[in-house]
Amino acid sequence: MVERILTGGSMKKRKITGEYRRDMIMGYSFILPAVIFMLALIGYPIIYNLIISFQDATAMTISQNSKAFAGLKNYRDIFGDQLFWTSFKNTFVYTGGCLVFQFVIGFALALFFSKKFTFSRYTRGLIVISWMLPVTVTALTFKFMFAEGNGIINEILLSLHIIKEPIGWLIERKTAMLGVIIANSWVGIPFNMLLLSNGLGNISEDVYESAGMDGANKIQRFFHITLPLLKPTILSVLILGFVLTFKVFDLIYVMTSGGPVDATEVLSTYSYQLSFKNFNFGNGSAAANVLFLCLFIVGLIYLKFISDDEVM
Repeated sequence: MVERILTGGSMKKRKITGEYRRDMIMGYSFILPAVIFMLALIGYPIIYNLIISFQDATAMTISQNSKAFAGLKNYRDIFGDQLFWTSFKNTFVYTGGCLVFQFVIGFALALFFSKKFTFSRYTRGLIVISWMLPVTVTALTFKFMFAEGNGIINEILLSLHIIKEPIGWLIERKTAMLGVIIANSWVGIPFNMLLLSNGLGNISEDVYESAGMDGANKIQRFFHITLPLLKPTILSVLILGFVLTFKVFDLIYVMTSGGPVDATEVLSTYSYQLSFKNFNFGNGSAAANVLFLCLFIVGLIYLKFISDDEVM
């Protein structure tokens, strides 16, 4: 009798183990295509770029199977280049300016559209169009709008008597950065609005009603209920906004190509210039790795915040 029970238990255990193994195999088979895709189209370029940054890779040697090992020479070259530090500073100025503009305006629009009114859904849909357009189209549109001769921005400011003569928005050092920040913010505002709107929608109205019954006014409810409950969403929006903005290349390249006089030169355009204009692929790869390292550090910080929230 005991032997039969033990035998039955063993068979049941083997059955469960077999089912678990089949489920594991099936699960891995589902994620295998994604893993292959990640390794082929993301992992390989990153590893190859890292290898190139330690080699003497120029237009003369890039096609060779074996290139001379350069050690840290490429990194010493870019760290000794003043233009690198200018682009490094500009990248953070550009990213910070965009984050402030698009987050503040996107948050304001999210709060506005959280109130139900006629045509609110259609109006929000129209705003999202700017996020759906190709970045090059947006860049060209704003390049024409900021044109010194017949740009609509100057025309409006002149008609309102705010300025006395046209401003060279994208050809003057003091205004070029502001121009590309405004253009990129126009793209990022709908993205911020959508994510923050989703976060606001997850906050129960009962919480606001309870706070109102306790005598809390709108400002108190905003700072003591809305903001604390939106903290995970706000953090995600800012981190994603930082990553998407920090690596921007196409918008700046189309609008200013990093000019005038390096006023809008960022790490992405600096790396492009080294690799595909100066044909110094080793230095260009080193600059690209610095950009990747900055984004990697930001990603680690984000994961740290997420893990802390889960523990709390």
